[in-house]
Amino acid sequence: MSTTNLSTPAEPTDTTPPEPATPAKGSDRWYLSAAPILRALVHLCVPMAAAMIVGAVYNLINAGFIGSVHDATLLAAITFGTPLLGLVMAVGGVFGVGGGALISRLLGAAEHEPEKAGQIKRVSSFAFWGAVVAGAVLGGIGLLLVHPLVSLLGADAVAVPATSAYVSVMLAFVPVLAAAFCLEQIVRAEGAARQVMVALIGSAVANVVLDALFILVLHWGVAGAALAMGLANLGVVVYFVVWLQRHSEHVSLAPRWFTLSPAVLKPVFGVGAGELLQASFLIVTSLVLNNLAAAYGDSALAAMGVAVRIAQVPEFLVMGVTLGVLPLLAYSFGKGDRARLMSALRVSALVVGGIVLLSAGGVFAFRDQVFSAFVSDPSVLAIGVTILTAQLVAMIVNGFTGLLTSLFQATGLATAAIVMSMAQGVLFVPIVLLGDLWFGLPGIIWSLTVSEGIVFVVGVAIWLLSRRAIDRGLAESR
Repeated sequence: MSTTNLSTPAEPTDTTPPEPATPAKGSDRWYLSAAPILRALVHLCVPMAAAMIVGAVYNLINAGFIGSVHDATLLAAITFGTPLLGLVMAVGGVFGVGGGALISRLLGAAEHEPEKAGQIKRVSSFAFWGAVVAGAVLGGIGLLLVHPLVSLLGADAVAVPATSAYVSVMLAFVPVLAAAFCLEQIVRAEGAARQVMVALIGSAVANVVLDALFILVLHWGVAGAALAMGLANLGVVVYFVVWLQRHSEHVSLAPRWFTLSPAVLKPVFGVGAGELLQASFLIVTSLVLNNLAAAYGDSALAAMGVAVRIAQVPEFLVMGVTLGVLPLLAYSFGKGDRARLMSALRVSALVVGGIVLLSAGGVFAFRDQVFSAFVSDPSVLAIGVTILTAQLVAMIVNGFTGLLTSLFQATGLATAAIVMSMAQGVLFVPIVLLGDLWFGLPGIIWSLTVSEGIVFVVGVAIWLLSRRAIDRGLAESR
C-alpha cells in the first residue's frame, strides 16, 4: 500500500496523536482487526442483512400501498423510475464505496503506521462533499430534462404523468440520497455496522409512516412515495452526521479537510468508478428491459416490478454478507494480514452459499402464495411467478459474484472491479435482444439469469488471475 502522505502545505494539519497499535477488545475496530472471523462476520453482516431485509420489506409494503390504488400504471411508474434510483445510489457509491474501502485500508495500515489514521479526515471530507455536489449537479440537470428523461426510461403515453411525478420528486432529493448512501459506506468502513442498521431501519419505518400519510391519506400517489423516500433519507443523513461528530475519532466531514490530492482521488475513483459503471449498465439494462417488456403490456411491467421487490428479500440478505464483509477484507489487506483476509473470504463464501440455498428455496416453494399477496390480477400473477423464479435462480450465482466484487474493491484492484461492473451490462444487452427475438417474453425474463451466470464465471477467472497481485499488495502492506 502506498505510503504517500495525503496532506499538502495548503491543507490543515492534523494534530491528533497516533492511536495505540492494538484496538481495544469489543470496539468496532477490534472486530476488524482481531476478533474471531465468525464473530466479526456476525458483528458486521447481521446488522447489515437485517437493515437490508427491512428495506426490502419496506419496498414490498410500498408496492402494497401503490397497489391498493388499483392502478397498474402507478406500479409501472415505479418500475420505470428504478434505473434512475440506481444511478442516484451509484453517485453516492462512487464516493462512498471508494472512500470507505480506502478508509478501512488506512485503519488497517495504522496498526503498524499510526500516522495513516490522520489521513482519513481528508478521504471522508472529500467523499461526503463530492457526493453532495455531484448529486446536486445530477439532480439539477435531470429536472431540466425531466420530460425527455421519462421518455428515455420507457414510459408510454399512459404512464408518462405518473412517471414524471415520481421522477421529478426523486430528482429534487438526489443530493440527499447520494449523501445518505455515501455516509452509510463511511460509517461501515469503521466497522460500525450496528449504527448503519439503526439508521436504515429507522429510515424504513419513517418511509412506511410517510407513505401511509402521503398515499393513503393525502392521495399523492407515486409523488408521495418519492417524497416519503426523500424525507426518510434526509433523516439518515442527519443521524450519520451527528453520530460521526460524536463518536468517530478519525472521520471528519468538515469542508476544511476537503482535498483534491491525487493520493485521495486515484484510489477513491479507482474503486468507485466500478459502482458508477455498474449503475450505468444497470440503467441501459433496465431501459432495454422496460422497452422490450412494454410491448407485452402494462401487466408485464407491473409483474416485473412486484417480482423484483419480492426477490429482494433473500437477495438483500445475501448482500448484507457481501457488503458487510468488505470493511473486514479491506482492513485485513491494509494491515497485510493474509491469513485473516483469506479466512474471511472462505467463511463468507460458505455463509453466502447457505443463505442462497435456504432463502431462495423457501421463496421458490411458496412463490404462488407470496406473489398473490400483492397482486390479484390473474394475468399479472402468471407472468410475475415466472419472473420471480428467474430472479431466484440468478441470485444463486449473484451472491458469489458480489463477494468477488467486494474482494476486488477491498484490495484496491480497480481494473478487476471495473471489469466485473461492466461484464453484466455488456453481456445482457445482446442476450436479452436475442432472447426476445427467439423466445419472446420468456426469453426476456430469463436473459438476466443467463447473463448473471456468465458474469460469475468471468469473476472466478479474474480472481484466479489476480491472486498474485493481491499477495504482492499484502506483502507491501506489512
